Amino acid sequence: MAEFEQELLTWRRHVSSQVPAVAELLDATEDERAKSGYGHTIEEIVQQPVTWLDTAARAVEHRNALQLLLGRGGREAGIRSLMLSGSGSSLYAGECVAPALQSELAIPVRAVAGGDLLTNPQSAILPGRPSLLVSIARSGNSPESAGAVENLLQGEPECRHLFITCNENGRLAAGYRGDARTHAMILHERTNDRSLVMTSSFTNMVLAARSLGFLDRPAEYQEMVHRLRGVAGHLLIRHGQSLAEVARDDYGFALYLGAGCRLGAAREASLKMMEMSAGRTRTMVETYLGLRHGPMAAVHDDTLIVCLLSADALARAYEIDLIRELNRKKLGRRKVIVGEGIPMDLMRDSDVAVECPGINQVGDENVAVIDVLAGQLLALYHCLAIGLRPDSPSPGGIISRVVEDFRVHKSSEFRN
Repeated sequence: MAEFEQELLTWRRHVSSQVPAVAELLDATEDERAKSGYGHTIEEIVQQPVTWLDTAARAVEHRNALQLLLGRGGREAGIRSLMLSGSGSSLYAGECVAPALQSELAIPVRAVAGGDLLTNPQSAILPGRPSLLVSIARSGNSPESAGAVENLLQGEPECRHLFITCNENGRLAAGYRGDARTHAMILHERTNDRSLVMTSSFTNMVLAARSLGFLDRPAEYQEMVHRLRGVAGHLLIRHGQSLAEVARDDYGFALYLGAGCRLGAAREASLKMMEMSAGRTRTMVETYLGLRHGPMAAVHDDTLIVCLLSADALARAYEIDLIRELNRKKLGRRKVIVGEGIPMDLMRDSDVAVECPGINQVGDENVAVIDVLAGQLLALYHCLAIGLRPDSPSPGGIISRVVEDFRVHKSSEFRN
């Protein structure tokens, strides 16, 4: 524990020494940070590269239990479908890994909203039996997470359950320890963000879920996470200042473009901007090809356009065509393009290229956490620029860190 905390402190000091915008926040006194309401959020964003290695080590420690849940090497039948469940950010975390897991596990995999499992279970639940439900939950206390698990334990007794959570005392982590159909992967307490918005919890839960595609390749998984740490460190140190400066501009609208696993990252980055601006800056998420079919009408002179540029050559060709179309039509105030080998002819005068060496080698199926990191920085500094408090950006408490409890209805209540 002491070694982990020392590594965090060393990393924090290093980033602060390299990025003036980060130093301005991290090096302020505790009273100043508390008064301005950003102390938790900046710490939790900056700590991510260090916490990722701890999460990877934990995931490998859980490898045998995860193999059993999938039905590998034990007496249980192999699963025939996998659902990644969550609400809000937790759902988007599932979207960041679902396409890759479907390809690697060769079974149907879908990110399913926890609310859909409560309101429309018959259409939300994948048909393959037995199934594995992966519940992704920072606190593990949201009513839909626990309600969905309860309903499936009773109505789908063959379903197995994996809880990926940052809170060892939450309802998911602590409430089902005696049920052999369940297993909890609890991440480091540092990832249980104290800020209202999810930052380090999000990326760590994504990487924990991503380990399901590497169960036969644990060393490769840890190497992949190690490479992501390097890319994230480069992004923070090389581009943290420019992202902070871009974010301080006055935007009425922010558009996020992504594809595949990175579409989930676009959704999360969009949500961060919406949450941290208390909805003052409107946001939208689209695929590159989908933008042409109507949504492009929403892009005006007040628009920040965030482009997550694929490594895959085919996908990138379509993405570059769309970006050039935006340039030709002179749409948007400025662009932020995240990727590697970004063609400089895509950049207009005020645009920012977040060039991330090594991101293409890691692969589009693994780099959602890098995209989200860029989105977190944009949202944080935009929040401060418009005079809000990143740790609790919702005036009047309209939204809260954990969704307030509500009644979970049972389908049996409505049977004649």
